[in-house]
Amino acid sequence: MQSESLIKPLMQTISHQHFRVRVAVIQATGAVIQFGNGKSVDDVLSHLTQRLFDEIPQVRHEVTTVIGEWLLHLRDRYSYFHKLIPVLLGSFTDEMPENRKLALSYWKRVGSQWEKENEEDLKDKLDFSVAPSHYPEGVVRPELGCRELVTRNLSKILPGLCHDMTDWVEGTRIKSSQLLYILLLHAEDHITQHMELLLRTLYRVCSDEESNVVRNCVKAAKLIGTFVSPKVSLTLILSALKKTPMSSHLMILASVIRGSTRQVLEPHLADLANTLSQTEISQRSEEVLYVEQLLGCAQALIECCQEDCKDISLQLMKVLVTIMAIPRLEHLHEKVEETMSSLAEVQHLNGFLDLYKQHIVQLMEWVSLSHDNWTCYSPELLQLDIIATHSGPVIGKVLPNFILILKTCFQPTKDPQMRLKLFTILSQVLERANETINSEGQFLSYLEIVIKDMLAPNLHWHAGRTAAAIRTTAISCLWALIYSEMLSPKEVHQVEDALMTQVIAMMDEDSKITRLTACRIVNVFLSVCGKEFGPDKLNTIYPEILKRLDDVSHDVRLAAAETLTSWFKCIGDSDGKSVLKSNIEFLYRELLIHLDDPDQNIQQAVLEVLKEGSDLCPDLLVKEIEVVVHKHRTPVYCNQLLQHIQSRRK
Repeated sequence: MQSESLIKPLMQTISHQHFRVRVAVIQATGAVIQFGNGKSVDDVLSHLTQRLFDEIPQVRHEVTTVIGEWLLHLRDRYSYFHKLIPVLLGSFTDEMPENRKLALSYWKRVGSQWEKENEEDLKDKLDFSVAPSHYPEGVVRPELGCRELVTRNLSKILPGLCHDMTDWVEGTRIKSSQLLYILLLHAEDHITQHMELLLRTLYRVCSDEESNVVRNCVKAAKLIGTFVSPKVSLTLILSALKKTPMSSHLMILASVIRGSTRQVLEPHLADLANTLSQTEISQRSEEVLYVEQLLGCAQALIECCQEDCKDISLQLMKVLVTIMAIPRLEHLHEKVEETMSSLAEVQHLNGFLDLYKQHIVQLMEWVSLSHDNWTCYSPELLQLDIIATHSGPVIGKVLPNFILILKTCFQPTKDPQMRLKLFTILSQVLERANETINSEGQFLSYLEIVIKDMLAPNLHWHAGRTAAAIRTTAISCLWALIYSEMLSPKEVHQVEDALMTQVIAMMDEDSKITRLTACRIVNVFLSVCGKEFGPDKLNTIYPEILKRLDDVSHDVRLAAAETLTSWFKCIGDSDGKSVLKSNIEFLYRELLIHLDDPDQNIQQAVLEVLKEGSDLCPDLLVKEIEVVVHKHRTPVYCNQLLQHIQSRRK
């Protein structure tokens, strides 16, 4: 009769600073409620629940004891099951093993007692109960009474629990997310009727800043995959994903997949893979979290479905190529490669290159659907980059498709930034041509297209920095083609015949890289097919090379000197000497000036040029040396040159 009057002073003292007082208050509260007016449970429950967060283990231990005793002996306990069960189950995750053990002990007794009290209602389930075919590893299945208690009270517990999972207090969110996992483990397939509320809550909570909350949400989502039919769970998740793709949707989807079995997922694989590979989903965002969860979905499908992934291999490859093509996410490349290797392994293929080999035709068709309208912002451009550079020798199998895309996109009317990117891609594959685009030995059959339709239009001079950058990348691409050693002398001559004039013109560009590359290319042209050049052609070439000896760049000057050496070697017969005599004399005079260069490396390079050219008209050279030798700061090089001429005469 006096119990109600004791509740208020007890609740005022339950947060006393001394833990022994708090323990005594909890014990007293337990007795007052149990032997007094049971209706006061509502007045004390929130205070007791708060003590589950108490720093002192003994306080939490006493809360568990009181709640356990109420669940066993309180006269009106059936009316309060939905309020008391969450508190007792909350102690399952206590940091102290003794408290966890106590909570589990009470829970088993509560379940067993309820089972005996309701034996008639549970008769069929007791007699014909069948264990689930799939159950989380390392987890002991709760007894029937415990499962039934949770199932019958879940509809009353879940709304409040879901609200607490979004509470502003971090500890409340962690405790609530831990409790959700325990409740779902007990509810098993009865989760189905609460799916909308559960998913809505999980979507919101799995983006929590606290990693423990996210971890518990992922564990809970796995249980959805374990106990709920994919026909229900996947329909709801994929519907939400298609409506508004978010990283939280993908995180829950990956967890549900991981909680499922290969057999139950098999009918839904095509729908899953097609949804993930849709442009609206795979290219929705470049945020790290979103992309990581997208990759997680692909990994979950491969891990769970194993060989069944053969039917969705192409869709998964599209997703993986899309992820790898996203800029600024290079740190994910290794994970993507590992995922590709796993996908190859479940199909009994030897690595991801075999995977490319299996799908290369479809992948090229996929990226080239709209190539005529590409800009520098087109994701397909980045995807082509990955396919071309990451597939190694496999790209050679679809060379006609690759060349067609390049031919279309290299037209001068197309987006300049896009052409810059494509030239970079082409340069990369040309650097290892025999291991990439020429792996099938077919590249040279497209050489004329490469020269006339790709390189030549982009080497033409146009005003502006962007146009200059395009010329730089185009000539770098030409250098990669020549340097690849893929071309025979006949094919080098074909390139020279088409592009020599433009290359010489580019020796006067503002860009140091362009001038240097142009010098090197002219040097190769002279070395390979210069002996076939007539006097007129040689006469037009050397003035531009000679200008480069005055270049501001040290590297360009050295390259120009090397190119002049090759030019001298091109003059073979006496007719050529006689026609070019005045040009040779002019060259001697200019080179002797550069022989007095302040840079010793340039002096040495020019000396080598003059030594090479001295065999053509030695008397003329001696005459020119005698005119300037007394003017030189370092006449030693002039003397070395004279000695060289005398030794050659002997």
